[in-house]
Amino acid sequence: MLLELQDICFERDNKKILKNINLELDIEKFIAITGPNGSGKSTLVKIIMGIEKPDSGKIIFEGKDITNLPINERAKLGIGFAFQQPVKFKGITVYDLLKMAAGKKITKKEACDVLSKVGLCAKEYVDREVNGSLSGGELKRIEIATVVLRKSKLTIFDEPEAGIDLWSFNNLIEVFENMRELIKGTTLIISHQERILNIADEVILLKSGQIADRGSSKEILDKEMINKKCCKANKCNA
Repeated sequence: MLLELQDICFERDNKKILKNINLELDIEKFIAITGPNGSGKSTLVKIIMGIEKPDSGKIIFEGKDITNLPINERAKLGIGFAFQQPVKFKGITVYDLLKMAAGKKITKKEACDVLSKVGLCAKEYVDREVNGSLSGGELKRIEIATVVLRKSKLTIFDEPEAGIDLWSFNNLIEVFENMRELIKGTTLIISHQERILNIADEVILLKSGQIADRGSSKEILDKEMINKKCCKANKCNA
């Protein structure tokens, strides 16, 4: 067992965001979390990373209780996090960023190799500054390259499709399809996109701060389609 959440609860402004979440994640799986806006998806993954702290419950990572560990300690244990909006660094080149992510000296060839794996023309990007001149899709790919170099045991992506155009998203899908080869660990991804859900080993459905369902992409999507049809029919008959 890689990760276990035990009775995780989280409340903010007198509103219960997460209600007794119990969840287990296995090693080397591609798992997607989906659900309506406001269902607690982003809060859940931020709690796993240590960005937020649960009001109650435990987080167990590889058998160790990490509930009270800070972000940097969780990162050392092998948990990586990719934000919805990748951070820009004025004055830092892509090569500099990749070296920091690797935590060791890497050659430009090694940096170029990983950039190529995420679909970027390495020679055009390795010396570019990580700033506003890069598009949302380019920044997402560079961030994925940093994640690949970290070699985390658990890598979390919070809505990677956010803030990028359709063309960039279509190209990004290819990267996620190869995620098992790129990241030798477990990937946990929040997404509303059916194309991402379809390549996941398992989909977890969150509703109103609780796990409403868990299964294959087809099982979850088929059930949700039936529920939407029933909902529309009930409204029509009301």
